[in-house]
Amino acid sequence: MSDFSALGLPEDLVRAVTDRGYTTPTPVQRQAIPVILEGRDVIAGAQTGTGKTAAFVLPMLALLKQNPHPQRRTPRTLILTPTRELAAQVEESVRHYGRHSNVRSLVIFGGVGINPQIEGLRRGVDILVATPGRLLDHVQQRTVDLSQVEFFVLDEADRMLDMGFIRDIRKVIAVLPKQRQNLLFSATFPPEIKDLAASLMNNPAEVEIARQGTTADQIAQEILLVDRNKKKELLVHLFEERRWTQALVFTRTKHLANRLAEHLEKAGIPAMAIHGNKSQTARTKALAEFKSGRLRALVATDIAARGIDINELPQVVNFELPMVAEDYVHRIGRTARAGATGAACSLVCIDEHRLLESIERLTRHRFARNTVDGYQPDPSQRPQPIETGRRSGGHQGGQNRPSGDGQRNKQGGQRRPAHGGDGRQRQRAG
Repeated sequence: MSDFSALGLPEDLVRAVTDRGYTTPTPVQRQAIPVILEGRDVIAGAQTGTGKTAAFVLPMLALLKQNPHPQRRTPRTLILTPTRELAAQVEESVRHYGRHSNVRSLVIFGGVGINPQIEGLRRGVDILVATPGRLLDHVQQRTVDLSQVEFFVLDEADRMLDMGFIRDIRKVIAVLPKQRQNLLFSATFPPEIKDLAASLMNNPAEVEIARQGTTADQIAQEILLVDRNKKKELLVHLFEERRWTQALVFTRTKHLANRLAEHLEKAGIPAMAIHGNKSQTARTKALAEFKSGRLRALVATDIAARGIDINELPQVVNFELPMVAEDYVHRIGRTARAGATGAACSLVCIDEHRLLESIERLTRHRFARNTVDGYQPDPSQRPQPIETGRRSGGHQGGQNRPSGDGQRNKQGGQRRPAHGGDGRQRQRAG
């Protein structure tokens, strides 16, 4: 008997999992699948890369199969994700795992035409994967019927909060049926997410895979001290000296992502940038090129990289440390996924020492500070203000979020994307 069969999944789903090369459930799958099959609400704390998508998709498909859809096919499952890339990734998983069943799925997000999505909804769909902004567009235009939703999944809830989608989520919840099964997955649980879960859940089962702020044990984490003006040269040196086949490289701003990708290209390292100012077509192309191996470097901002799921990604590089410590956990979680091993290298200049200390407090881990011969920092340098892309400038210590892909909501103080993770145009509140 397969390990997945032992969790109570039907044979056709087990076969689909096996087809994808998985034989042993991850810890979050082992804990979450049985309680979801029991019909309970679930709140799951799991880092990215732990197999959480299959943890909710597989039992959801099993429950849909147990109760065939009535003749009128309106969404019975709604999965909300923070970004276009993650939405596409989740819907692809739904299609793969549901390949042996008669389940229709559809993904909708902004940045692309709405008419094909309207047509897809008219044809009928069982599982709808969406980003909040574009879903609300459909709700307002009455092109989607959510009255039959039985399963509501909120994926990467902490990132929803970071991107300013909590109000949109509450608007979506307001139009859903009162009787439904709720599943909430989040890598971290700030107070706002705890409040949302309390209002959303009915006696939920709690699945906790990793303590808030922890980083995966399978990731080798390295800190390299370097002057700010030597980072680009050091990055090229690392690609060549360490023979990195591929690396996902993080910057704080869209402008630097573009410049760094150009620098790598000129150095003979195939690279592209991915961020919120790129069109959906350009973002999809860059991700496809990276997944195929044609690119050695994908340079990304935090929001654009959310949902990037690349099997066996060996290396993550923090070209710049994030302004918020929790983002470090999300960034390095792009490698060492589903039990694999990986490495994360952070290039840290004197401007970022306080950010590094903030990450150490969150992760409860003191990092060794290393250097590379020929790139040692100048001890006479003094820290300078960190450039975050905000007009008013950033502050160290993680108090302000960068505007790499968004802006701050004046009313609530939470960050609001200028063009939401789903491409929907935002307006400043107040």
